[in-house]
This record gives sequence, structure tokens and C-alpha cells, in this order.
Amino acid sequence: MKKTILLLAITLSFFNCKNDPKKDNTKLNIVTTTTMITDLVKNIGGDLVNVNGLMGSGVDPHLYKASEGDVTKLVNADVIFYNGLHLEGKLVEVFEKMNTQSPIALADGLDKSGLIGSDYFASNYDPHVWFNISYFKQFAKKVTQVLVEKDPENAARFSENERNYLQQLEALQAKVSSTIETLPKEKRILVTAHDAFNYFGKNYDFNVVGLQGLSTATEAGVQDVQKLATFIIENKVKAIFVESSVPKRTIEALQAAVKSKNHDVVIGGTLYSDALGNAGTVEGTYIGMFEYNVNTIVNALK
Repeated sequence: MKKTILLLAITLSFFNCKNDPKKDNTKLNIVTTTTMITDLVKNIGGDLVNVNGLMGSGVDPHLYKASEGDVTKLVNADVIFYNGLHLEGKLVEVFEKMNTQSPIALADGLDKSGLIGSDYFASNYDPHVWFNISYFKQFAKKVTQVLVEKDPENAARFSENERNYLQQLEALQAKVSSTIETLPKEKRILVTAHDAFNYFGKNYDFNVVGLQGLSTATEAGVQDVQKLATFIIENKVKAIFVESSVPKRTIEALQAAVKSKNHDVVIGGTLYSDALGNAGTVEGTYIGMFEYNVNTIVNALK
């Protein structure tokens, strides 16, 4: 607790004396939280910006705590983008203390009437909105707007990058829909470690069931495992999935519980939920991650 308070104090003091962005005509210095947002800003900003992502591959944003190195990055940032809706957990405490530099919560610009409600998060909404590609398109538009405002000299290039990326997202939507159409609706039951895929399920008619609920900060008990094991057997679910940012022991325990009832269910693969794959891989991009997840799910459940 003392260390957290110290970090907040340091953040406040440095932000109060932060210089104006682009003052020395250098590139904009952007800080992002999740890997999805980092990838997005790199696509829109291109070589016109420097992007420092706080979270790497496999990092769980629900449990993430700011380090001293993170505070330094935040202090030196011209712009800070984060998901919002309390996805980033402890980082929100740091953001709320920033008076002169207002971090931009991309999800704040979404129409709340379309969001999925949640009693767990302080925002009252499920924060895993990037699994609705249309919402991610809105993220792209907001990032572009902010970059243009901060660096108007490069407005045309930012806008061009946005157009190109939106076209890629539209192509992704078409490809994903086509792939999912090959899976009969009665087989669209997605069982994972936690409820990160509710927006995905809403868009593509999947019944999504997470063992740990919406946040990985909650623990699955024995009764939760047994109840879900019964559900899997009754609905003849062929495969269940682990997540790259969540320890696989919970899903392995679920698989064992199903087997103890003289039934079998396979682990269909690892999905990327709260973080992308390793940098430099196909799954290390938002588009690659989404396509990989869909192929993994459909192939395992067919």
C-alpha cells in the first residue's frame, strides 16, 4: 500500500510539470495498456509515433499493478490510451490521480445501451469489448481523432492509416462470419477459463460459459467446477478451452471433473482473451488473434 501511494505521489508531481506534446517537434510519445490497444495505436500511428505498451503477451490486465518503470513511462507520455470500464484494475487508481494529463479510456466513447452489464466491475459493464469488431473500429476512429488533434501536421497520414486499418477490420469481419457459419448453432457452446468472450458470443450466437466469471480476480470453487462439468455432459460439449493469460489448471480441473463422471471432453486449444500472442507472431496482432481464436474454436467444436 505504501509503495502504491508513493507511486501515485510521484505521478502527480511529474505530471504537474509535464511539457506540452510536440514542443520539440519529435514524435508523439504514446503509452498504452493492453496489447490489443498497443497494436491498434501502432497501426494508426505508424512510424509517426513512439508506442510504449505497459502490458506484454500473456499479461492479465485484471490483476496488473503499476511498477516504477510504468510510472516513468506515464510521466513521459504525450498521450495515454487505455481500455476503460475498469478492465485495467489497479491501474485505474493511478489514472484517477492524473490532473494535468487525462488518460483516454477508449471504451468511454461506446454507446452504453449496447454493452453487456456486469455487477462485478465498478463500471457496471463487461469490459471485454474488443471481441466486438465493430467496437474496435470505434476505438480506431477515436485514436485517429486524438492523434490528429495532437499532431495536426501529420493528420493526412494518420487518416490514411485509419482507412487502411478499417478496411482490414471489415475484411476480418467477413472472414470470421464465414468461418463461424460452418459450425452448426447447436454446437456453438464456448467453455473457457473466464467470461471474456461474451461480446463474441452475442455477435455470433455462442453460449459462452466461463469458469471464473468476468474477472480472473475471482476464484472458481469446487461447486463451480462440478456444476460446469454437469453442464458440459448434459449439452454434449466436445471441447473446452484454456486462455493464454489465465493459468490452465482451472480448465484441467474441469476436464478431470468431467472424466470423473465417466464422460470425456478434450481441451480444444489455447485462446487469446485478455492479451495477444507474442510480438512478431500472427497472434501478436489483433486481427491475427481474432482469426486464430475463431479457427481454433470452430475446428475443435465441429
